[in-house]
Amino acid sequence: MKTASERMNSLLVLYDMYTKFFPKALDGLSDQDAQNRLHTKANHIAWITGSLVQERYTLAGILGTKLQQSAHELFKDHQGIQDETTYPSLETFQQDWDKISPILKDLLMKVSDEKLDSIFEMMPGYKMSIYDLISFTTYREASCIGQIALWRRLLGHPGMKYD
Repeated sequence: MKTASERMNSLLVLYDMYTKFFPKALDGLSDQDAQNRLHTKANHIAWITGSLVQERYTLAGILGTKLQQSAHELFKDHQGIQDETTYPSLETFQQDWDKISPILKDLLMKVSDEKLDSIFEMMPGYKMSIYDLISFTTYREASCIGQIALWRRLLGHPGMKYD
């Protein structure tokens, strides 16, 4: 894989890994499972999944596309889970993931060192480089997929398969 910036090589290995793990984490889960918080205030699978998809769209937006996921209004501006809200189906999130993943991968492969070093304001008073954002987003994807894998077991499903 040839990238414009050598710094992206290892991050793209992880990106490809998480792109493949995402549907495996959701495999066999129902939309009812996805909305179940097990009588806690924890983020359910649907919110975690939609948030994960949103971050790929947000990163792609920072790198130059104007695409939005189907559930953009529920997740824009890093909104937390909303009680009493029924989130979209896992199939909808999967379709949005499948749509953005190759587009974002292409953008990540082409991003220059100059762009990676550019600074933006993530929220008022908090600035970071594009490279730092990509690194954090990569870490967060692993965390979210791990949370979905844990929810699978808590809801009585078999563990996530990696093959």
